[in-house]
Amino acid sequence: MLQGLLADSARRLPGKVALVCDGRRVTYAEIDRQSDALARALAGRGVKRGDRVVVFGENGVETVVAFWAALKADAVVSLVNPAVKADKLAYCLEDLGAVALVTQAPLAEAFLPAVARSTTLATIVVWCEPGPALAGQLPGHVPFEEALRAGGEGPPIANAGLDIDLAAIIYTSGSMGEPKGVMLTHRNMLTAAESINAYLGSGEDDVILGALPLSFDYGLYQMIMAFAVGARLVLERSFALLPQVVARVEKEGVTAFPCLPTVCALLEEMTTLPRFDLSRVRYVTLSGAALAPRHIDLLRRAFPGARIFSMFGLTECKRCTYLPPEDLERKPGSVGIAIPNTELWLVDEHDREVGPNEVGQLVIRGATVMRGYWRDPALTAERLRPGRLPGETVLYTGDLCRRDEEGYLYFVARMDDVIKCRGEKVAPREVEAALMDIPAVREAAVIGVPDEVQGAAVKAFVVVAEDASLTEGDVRAECRRRLSASMVPSRVEIVRGLPRTPTGKIDKSALS
Repeated sequence: MLQGLLADSARRLPGKVALVCDGRRVTYAEIDRQSDALARALAGRGVKRGDRVVVFGENGVETVVAFWAALKADAVVSLVNPAVKADKLAYCLEDLGAVALVTQAPLAEAFLPAVARSTTLATIVVWCEPGPALAGQLPGHVPFEEALRAGGEGPPIANAGLDIDLAAIIYTSGSMGEPKGVMLTHRNMLTAAESINAYLGSGEDDVILGALPLSFDYGLYQMIMAFAVGARLVLERSFALLPQVVARVEKEGVTAFPCLPTVCALLEEMTTLPRFDLSRVRYVTLSGAALAPRHIDLLRRAFPGARIFSMFGLTECKRCTYLPPEDLERKPGSVGIAIPNTELWLVDEHDREVGPNEVGQLVIRGATVMRGYWRDPALTAERLRPGRLPGETVLYTGDLCRRDEEGYLYFVARMDDVIKCRGEKVAPREVEAALMDIPAVREAAVIGVPDEVQGAAVKAFVVVAEDASLTEGDVRAECRRRLSASMVPSRVEIVRGLPRTPTGKIDKSALS
């Protein structure tokens, strides 16, 4: 079971600092003991096997403890991003039929209206004590410290579950409608952590940065993978205060630096970056897109000696590919090969496997593939289909990709993002890659917009360097040099910044 990772590391390394956050240094034994106590408190208030427990909090010690406590109580845990508003939180609570909420008082503006609408919540555990006035609005409320005392000392709860049981439901925002709850079993998450740790070579001497939200699977797995090998996690609220984060990386001797393409753009603008000694970082991981060549150069300058891993995945299977660092120059634009214990192939619209350099939908086979979408059998049936072997199901990702003759994967587009312009299909990611080749461009996003003549027009939103004088005409001229005519944006808008999702990705629905 997933919670066994923490228990094993606590038995092996009880006095080792497992977590550094907000000036606190917490050992494996302390996290294990506190999560045991909170698990007993939850169980004592009626949480039972298979119940859903929502954790709604910023990156912090209590959020970490609550995650493991929910698992130890044999519940299914769902971490909801603290940036979401009341309506979205209320939807998640009701969709899950959550029986318990663990949260923090500063988020009351979001959780109070959501709690008032819930028909299933029986227990609400709050840290950063809310005070009598706020507590009076929370039926079933118990302060975090009181819950720990109520759980008391004692043996861990004897978990009755199996590794095929649900461990977590992670909400992922689709391109339309309400968020989808991705159901992940203990086996899914254990397999993913083991596979990724294997190709990264993670060990107990590692110090891993956690500056991505724990509610985001990329952020959550930094904690799971750290605790799996007995490493130390340096947890930050976010990358928003980047100089502060980089200073912490230097001070704590961080060896693993997970980031996103948007973080590379911020690092590029950070004039003080060369002042920091980041030589102890032994690897950098990046997920979400193939690395732009200049970002590879940036990361190599910032983290001398670090191996750079470009990776690709989706919440429905966590991670599916990685590009070995030695292949960065040899396979520009590639997101790599299948991770250990995973198989992949590409199919056309008739479900026939396509050959090298042909575009097809990515299909994933392996133990990381989700159980399905929570309470959405129709969408589950669309994405999980019969595999090649009797009785198995595989994941149809909805991602269009191609593979070269050596089997290296190249992401082309999400199937629902492809722009049909004058009868031609345009992949936004290819246009964005060309835009990012323009030296003055710092970030770019491409979408399709309605057009009476073309059906859909390619529109680019571009962020340029502060000292650059690049015009919209300049951008289009540079694109004409790099792209076929059908892919050149007919509309370009130079903007100061791009909207973000709570996980830091570019929010294209907001651009639309």
